[in-house]
Amino acid sequence: MAGVEMLPREYGYVVIVLVLYCFLNFWMAIQVVKARKKYNVPYPAMYASEAENKDAKLFNCVQRGHQNSLELMPVFFMLMIVGGIKHPLVCASLGAVYTFARLGYFIGYATGVPENRLTVGKYNLVMIFGLMICSLFSGVNILASS
Repeated sequence: MAGVEMLPREYGYVVIVLVLYCFLNFWMAIQVVKARKKYNVPYPAMYASEAENKDAKLFNCVQRGHQNSLELMPVFFMLMIVGGIKHPLVCASLGAVYTFARLGYFIGYATGVPENRLTVGKYNLVMIFGLMICSLFSGVNILASS
């Protein structure tokens, strides 16, 4: 494949972590579908109304856990892809921890107690910051090698 030979061999780990995150995203989406049925929240409503549904907070916590993951997914993917060009093992490691922490974030949030999302989920931003540094250094390294 043209261009692939330009990437370090270890970049494959970056790709694997990104695909694992996709599986996590699909799993979270399935949990939202199950919560819709369990808490009787029909489409197209994105969130349940507390005035109309006694289980609104429980559903909204499941929905919010997934939605927040979707909101940060483009940032995570971009940082993994760019940072991994020059720092594939570091980015793959940070991305694997991020994915695990994102799972913890979702599971904690889905309990219906929003504070539980931070038990393991608090590490998400630390991993994103690490990925930002790797991406910044990738840019500097690319400029320096020109």
